[in-house]
Amino acid sequence: MVALNSYITLSWLVPAFPLLGFLITGMAKNRLKNNQAGIIASILVSLSFLMSAFLFFALRSSGQESATVTLFNWIAAGDLKIPFAFLIDNLSVTMMLIVTGVGALIHIYSIGYMHGDDRVNSFFAQMNLFTFSMLLLVMGANYLILFIGWEGVGFCSYLLIGFWFKNPAFNYAARKAFVMNRIGDLGFILGIILLFFTFKSVGFTEVFSQATSMHSGTPLVTLITILLLVGAVGKSAQIPLYTWLPDAMAGPTPVSALIHAATMVTAGIYMIARSSILYNLAPLTMNIMIILGLATAIFAAVIGLRQNDIKKVLAYSTVSQLGYMFLALGLGAYSSAVFHLTTHAFFKALLFLGAGSIIHAMGGEQDIRKMGGLRKKMPVTYFTFLAATLAISGIPPFSGFFSKDLILSKAFENNPLLYILALGGALITCFYMFRLLYLVFFGSQRLSTVHPHESPRVMTFPLIILSILSVFGGFLNIPSLFGGDSRFGEFLNKSIISGITEELGSATEIGLIVSSLILLGLVILYAYRIYVKKADIPVADGVSTNIFSKAIENKFYVDEIYSAVIEKPFGSLSDFFFNKVENKVLDPAVDEVGILTSKLGNLVRKLQQGNMSFYLFAMVAGILLFIIFILIV
Repeated sequence: MVALNSYITLSWLVPAFPLLGFLITGMAKNRLKNNQAGIIASILVSLSFLMSAFLFFALRSSGQESATVTLFNWIAAGDLKIPFAFLIDNLSVTMMLIVTGVGALIHIYSIGYMHGDDRVNSFFAQMNLFTFSMLLLVMGANYLILFIGWEGVGFCSYLLIGFWFKNPAFNYAARKAFVMNRIGDLGFILGIILLFFTFKSVGFTEVFSQATSMHSGTPLVTLITILLLVGAVGKSAQIPLYTWLPDAMAGPTPVSALIHAATMVTAGIYMIARSSILYNLAPLTMNIMIILGLATAIFAAVIGLRQNDIKKVLAYSTVSQLGYMFLALGLGAYSSAVFHLTTHAFFKALLFLGAGSIIHAMGGEQDIRKMGGLRKKMPVTYFTFLAATLAISGIPPFSGFFSKDLILSKAFENNPLLYILALGGALITCFYMFRLLYLVFFGSQRLSTVHPHESPRVMTFPLIILSILSVFGGFLNIPSLFGGDSRFGEFLNKSIISGITEELGSATEIGLIVSSLILLGLVILYAYRIYVKKADIPVADGVSTNIFSKAIENKFYVDEIYSAVIEKPFGSLSDFFFNKVENKVLDPAVDEVGILTSKLGNLVRKLQQGNMSFYLFAMVAGILLFIIFILIV
């Protein structure tokens, strides 16, 4: 056995490397030339990954389940004592490996993708700052450090979504993401405050140890979990706070891959999984999560059917997959949610980076209706994109099959209706992903003004690595049905208290798998028949006559409804207060106070003329008035 405590003190290096990268690339952004900022940023995130891997092996070989390292005493005020500490356990190490491993590949890819951009050095500084913030979020030993990272990734998301700030639409998308996340963050803050007043601590160890003695359904715990859930709904883009994520595609594609596929949007999943003990005591909140997750998974998948912007298709796919993770959390299958989070990080980062490779080759074109025939011209991108498509569709033996099938089986254990609805969402996902694949890579090229070519090696190398992970990542958690021991789930269950214990019989599970695979195969063939065999290509800029299709194309008018019900009324109210109250009442009132003060000053100033006789008279008069006042009173 290795003593973990002898190595755990080095854990501060994991976030320190990307923080150092931010400082170097940020402070020297006017001096670094060519790809120097990208190389420095990529090397430091890679070092962070190596340090995370070192901690992973140290944790496994030590035989310990967790260790806490306190860097310094941070806040001490009355009963509030919060150290700046990191918790190193199986869950945090898993998240650290995902953030730094996938993050390093995306940084390397960005060297090629962002080459030639005027602000490339600022880009890598912001990417490193985001990585640092995300590591604080997953490593913090208490809710307050988690919240610092939570706010940090939100701030970096705002910067990176609006990175190309000269486009007003991109600035609007950045503000929209920032504001909608603040709505969720308000609930999160209130949840943390209520946690402190309930448990007199915000440390994970102290809170969870006290919570184990509480009864299920306690109103106070239910309220705490609902408030924390509000924060997770905002950060992880669930109904009704999901509309910011598709608009966030305004940022550079590597941003979409890192922030809006593999890391930041999964922060809510991590936070709930970390708080599993609390959520097991709140069945009402668990039921709310089931409803929210299933509704989000299906709703976003349906919208994805008619999207034609390659990044928007993947954005709604991300929202849908996050819905499946919420469904698993609501079922109490926390390790299943984190497993799907892991495989999703592999194949969704690959899909976004593949989309970036396609956009790069098409001269910035993102409309899939104008693409086609790229299979032979971009073979590496095609085969890696195919691997990711098979993974997200749940085709064996790709990674998504194992993680999504695990969630579906848990849904069936709970209620067969949940399984049917969740399977329906999976079939829709399969259809629109193969629609995307066929329209982009099959048929003939439909845009003659560009000459697509394969991306440079600095971009294809991360695609190849992520495709390998997308193919074999599912073998991390081979279920007993296939001769495995669900090792990854058992690994996570040392840090997460599962809320379910039932297991499906082998015959039932095989039946579910076979039926779902048959349906998936039929969906793939149907998509092939429409978009390849019949070559039924949607008309660019065409308008649907079908009411339902038009509603889907317009995303069920949710943004328009929010604009009409919330944005415009509040905008009108703010205009009223600005024009009528501030300009005509407050500003003149403040001006009058200043004018009155000036006049009083001028009046008093006349008493100070240097006349000694007047000063003596005033002094004597003041003394007499004081004596008279004393005698009368």
